[in-house]
Amino acid sequence: MDYRQLRAFIAVFEERNITAAARAIHLSQPALSGSIKALEDALGTTLFVRKPRGVEVTEDARALYPEAQRMVAEASRLLTRFRSDRVRAALQIGVEQDVSSAVVKKVVQAAAAITPAVRLQLATGCMGAARLASEDLRCEDELFLPLHSDLYVLARPVAEQGPDTAPTHWITCPAHPSHQRLLPFYGVAGNAPVAEADTFTLALELVAAGLGTAIVPESLAAEHRGVHVEALPQLDLRRRIGLCYSAQALALEGVVQLRDALDLAAS
Repeated sequence: MDYRQLRAFIAVFEERNITAAARAIHLSQPALSGSIKALEDALGTTLFVRKPRGVEVTEDARALYPEAQRMVAEASRLLTRFRSDRVRAALQIGVEQDVSSAVVKKVVQAAAAITPAVRLQLATGCMGAARLASEDLRCEDELFLPLHSDLYVLARPVAEQGPDTAPTHWITCPAHPSHQRLLPFYGVAGNAPVAEADTFTLALELVAAGLGTAIVPESLAAEHRGVHVEALPQLDLRRRIGLCYSAQALALEGVVQLRDALDLAAS
């Protein structure tokens, strides 16, 4: 078996479709099918059973998949290592919504320190070899390295009275994954919010404009000068921000070095 056969196998295993797999690794369908057939012949087993819509994986394919990932990752890492002296590799990191500047700065500093051969690229959203995101935005197949624990707080308009005044005008983020966890605190008033926002960052803009009160992560509220921050009464609710990355991304030396550098800094 060789590197190309294993890449073809991984693509078909993950896509469950020959055509989609060929498109994903930029091969023609006959070339990919030929690689799978050669791998099956070399192993003396059947890895996929063709169905009217896609393929079904066999038990041998399930056993091979983690080993194939490991071998492809090691081979790719060797290629990256020996090419690094000649080509300055780009390391793209996605930054999801509602990540504070302090956490972004921490990751940027770690990336800048790992090696001069890496050219860092920051992108917005679900992009790149790894991404900064809250744990509730992590995909099922992603690994997660926690970097920051964030306490939820009340963000009030500066002109509003202090903690003795219970919030009556809520600004909520119903589309955000945290919304269900916050519902018990809103109470009945949460059923008729004065305003809604897609992100905590946008909710803070509504608070600063004087529309009402929002429950947001402390790191974001601390960076917004236009709001008054208070502790949530009788509630210790937190979120975790960290580095999300797939097992396949570990084939990139830059991702491995960044993960290790951040892990060391967090310990």
